[in-house]
Amino acid sequence: MDFPKFKAAAVQTSPVFLNVEKTIDKTISIVKEAVANGAQLVAFPEVFIAGYPYWNWIMTPVQGSKWYEELYRSSVVVPSPEIDRICKAAKENDIHIVIGINERGDSYGEIYNTNLIIDNHGNLIGKHRKLVPTWAEKLTWTSGDGSSLKVYKTEIGPIGTLACGENTNTLARFTLLAQGELIHIANYISLPVAPPDYNMAEAIKIRAAAHSFEGKLFTIVSCSTISKEIMDVLKADVPDVEELLTRKNSAFSGILGPNGAVVGEPLIDDEGIVYADIDLAKCIQPKQMHDILGHYNRFDIFDLRVNVAPTRKITFIDNHDDFNKKLNL
Repeated sequence: MDFPKFKAAAVQTSPVFLNVEKTIDKTISIVKEAVANGAQLVAFPEVFIAGYPYWNWIMTPVQGSKWYEELYRSSVVVPSPEIDRICKAAKENDIHIVIGINERGDSYGEIYNTNLIIDNHGNLIGKHRKLVPTWAEKLTWTSGDGSSLKVYKTEIGPIGTLACGENTNTLARFTLLAQGELIHIANYISLPVAPPDYNMAEAIKIRAAAHSFEGKLFTIVSCSTISKEIMDVLKADVPDVEELLTRKNSAFSGILGPNGAVVGEPLIDDEGIVYADIDLAKCIQPKQMHDILGHYNRFDIFDLRVNVAPTRKITFIDNHDDFNKKLNL
């Protein structure tokens, strides 16, 4: 039996705000840097392409409406030539990529917070749409469905992903664990507008540690930062934007092992790339203690049922032809 070993990279940086092409250029540059440092998997932040709707937190819904339109215009369709560029970079550099995007839906009022999973052959093997937008995010994103709660087999091991706050959703996390997840990508955005006594960086680490310890797996956390460019763009509508969007301990990126501990040094607030060596064989012994997918559970008592059917907006029913056939018309 094969237990892969590889180096993972977690990216902590900001996108080129609301600019898809330039953010993809930046993505490809980071991919090449990660590969040069030996990485076989690189994780990017939540909605890295091409930006997070910070206006939902610092403007009224009416003020933020024009920014929703800007975000829709800079959202991307999957698949598309833009996504093809990232897939090509994965293939040319022999690296797995997990990256957050704003995915455009069929309706003008439909944007999804989506994570893409791309293998080292350049194949888009999966996409996960955030199940529940968090708090003010409901002004922007449409909810995903259970069809994207999947774990994907790759050459480096089984990969699953959840975006930001849904990493607190115990049932969503268990759904991934039950499918054999051993590599979990948790991506986030920096959120300085959290309540005053809330340490965002510590909260992100706690969530990652909980999932790693419960599932005895590796969690790779990638979080974005807020650049001066982002604040300058929003400053015309919110003059005190720098005060609102500047705060310590707002971003955490790092890699956690099956014991829940951070492997190596994480990044807090600063931009950069975190690297760590991952050995999936290290997931074995901790499971002997308590494996919630096997001997340390009671499935005769607990029964989790997950609806994995894609959401259907409309069902067309046409019985007219059947009626005519019965009448031999």
